[in-house]
Amino acid sequence: MTDKEKDCDGCGGCSAGACGRSCSGCGSEPRGKLTDYDWLADIPAGECDLVEVQFKNTRKGIYRNSTHLPLEVGDMVAVEATPGHDIGQVTLTGPLVRLRLRRRSKNEGEIKRVFRKAKAADLEKYREARAREHETMIRARRIAEDLGLNMKIGDVEFQGDGNKAIFYYIADERVDFRQLIKVLAEKFKVRIEMKQIGARQEAGRIGGIGPCGRPLCCSSWMTNFVSVATGAARYQDISLNPQKLAGQCAKLKCCLNFEVDAYVEAVKSLPSKEIRLETADATYFHFKTDIFKRQITYSTDKRMAVNLVTIDADRAFEVIALNKAGEKPLTLESAEQQARPKEASAYGDLLGQDDLTRFDKAKKKKRRNGGGGAKRSADAQAQRKQQGEGAPAQERKGGDAPDAQRPAGGKRRRSGRNRGTRGESDNKPKQ
Repeated sequence: MTDKEKDCDGCGGCSAGACGRSCSGCGSEPRGKLTDYDWLADIPAGECDLVEVQFKNTRKGIYRNSTHLPLEVGDMVAVEATPGHDIGQVTLTGPLVRLRLRRRSKNEGEIKRVFRKAKAADLEKYREARAREHETMIRARRIAEDLGLNMKIGDVEFQGDGNKAIFYYIADERVDFRQLIKVLAEKFKVRIEMKQIGARQEAGRIGGIGPCGRPLCCSSWMTNFVSVATGAARYQDISLNPQKLAGQCAKLKCCLNFEVDAYVEAVKSLPSKEIRLETADATYFHFKTDIFKRQITYSTDKRMAVNLVTIDADRAFEVIALNKAGEKPLTLESAEQQARPKEASAYGDLLGQDDLTRFDKAKKKKRRNGGGGAKRSADAQAQRKQQGEGAPAQERKGGDAPDAQRPAGGKRRRSGRNRGTRGESDNKPKQ
């Protein structure tokens, strides 16, 4: 182990380039975008002088190790470029690289070479070039806006030696950027290359976290982008909500295509949604389908959920055969399904929210003073009863008091509460 490798302490040392390697110098493989797993590592095979090198974000290339350098996953290398050289990281070695090259249908004669392992001077120049990328992108956007070009520059990538810059842009129509290239070359003093990408490729280069909580598929493992249509959502009975179906690229999510083939095959073994089922008492229309359980729910109304009945697919085919023969069963459910006890709901009503009369229940009065208060209230009730039996019948019924008990003037006195509210009007002299 060299002194530079001894100075490498964790990923911090690797990012500083002290040992000229990435996380491989710390004993762990890199975990970046489009990380590969070498599933042929334990299988003995012939020597392969091809290596896969990854540059900024998702850009990768296959190069030939013509000088037979001892390269490992994570090494920073200088590779051939046009013009000059570029700096990248080795992400894959061995026979799996040859299989990947065959998949890309690329001729081995066109493969460029690996010059050397990156030196300290190469890494220093590489870091300086990377530091200029964000500022260059912002200035290029302003220049394109001043020229009136309908395009968006999404990313800028400098070559490892700083002699060339790749501008990735998005445009809905054809753009004449010849004047833009002249202005950019004059401003930044580098060779300019323009590459048009789509919204999915831009999301893959930038990266992010999807609504599933995992890194975006386009930035972690996907390399080929297949067009996605809304038919994929219809086959899977997914609500056609644009906010739910769109990804961070504002296009339909790529994962809609992952399972659509299984759904298409499963739907072939189910009755058509357009077939209506006739019974002796009603006509049933298709409402929804549970493809995994092979259960279909029918409704007596074509537009809304009315008298829903859920039956198996086999029972649906039986009813369809009876209708074709001119017969109508009494009920849509089979005899076995009617005799089968209804299954309890898998989700219990813990909070009582399914009870429609939960607001009609009488509320119990809280006892503030405990048992003593109840005893005192019982004694007071008994005392009032005794007083009521001794009082005259007219007074118990709420009649007027005797004349001897009335105040002077022949008028009854108002209570204190009433005097407080209407005292002003009572004290006024009569006109």
